[in-house]
Amino acid sequence: MSQPPLTLGHSPDPDDAFMFYALAKDLIPTHGLAFQHILQDIQTLNERATRGELDISAISIHAYAYVCDRYALLPSGASMGDGYGPMLVGKQRFTRAEIATKKIAVPGTMTSAFLALQLWLGKPAKDFNYVVVPFDQIFQTVRSGAADVGLIIHEGQLTYRNEGLECSADLGAWWKAENNGLPLPLGGNVIHKRLAPALRKTISDILTASIRYSLEHRAEAVQHALQYARDMGRELADQFVGMYVNHWTLDYGDAGRESIRRFLSRAHEQGLIPRPPELEFVV
Repeated sequence: MSQPPLTLGHSPDPDDAFMFYALAKDLIPTHGLAFQHILQDIQTLNERATRGELDISAISIHAYAYVCDRYALLPSGASMGDGYGPMLVGKQRFTRAEIATKKIAVPGTMTSAFLALQLWLGKPAKDFNYVVVPFDQIFQTVRSGAADVGLIIHEGQLTYRNEGLECSADLGAWWKAENNGLPLPLGGNVIHKRLAPALRKTISDILTASIRYSLEHRAEAVQHALQYARDMGRELADQFVGMYVNHWTLDYGDAGRESIRRFLSRAHEQGLIPRPPELEFVV
């Protein structure tokens, strides 16, 4: 009996499109496996993972704390903020103490950006004022005055100046400085444990091969990713892809794994996630 198509969830962003270019265009061997690409925003994918709906999915590392009983982390596909990451922006700069008293527009409560914000503030979500808006509406929310500060992810990290906004803090830079040079773990790919271990390993190898193909055929993979580059030209899209598809994406390595452990362990110690992280990687 043949394996039915595997559901593969990822976001309609240039970095994910770049990663899965070879797989989407049948440019690498898939050993008889078929993949159904499901493109949804990361908050939706996080929520779907809590219900165990997809076979393979991109999710926030924050969300993994809630789904580690049913999903294993794949070694490739990570988005790591190596000295950069989610930013807090506004019409003017604020101190950390000031931001703690402001209304903050955030892109979703299960995003890693939101968990990093809580760690940075030293406060759980219940102790500060925030509003959840789609990530691509955060600039508008801040400019309109509906929020004082925006927590921006994705390409907004490169374009916030075009919106007339200023950066008060880069949470990726903060994390690296506070954690011996470790990158801030933002996103990863997970695979459902209902799939047999041997199949998980085969799928893992296919996804890694797709990422490697794109890195080795960068120009054509970036061209493919441009269709998902909101308000970005080729040069800016290429810069954004380079931020989040790199050597960390091919394999977390020991440093990447340690950063995930530290990120989620600190969150648990501060009461921000319900249980200690049980990390399981496909090897």
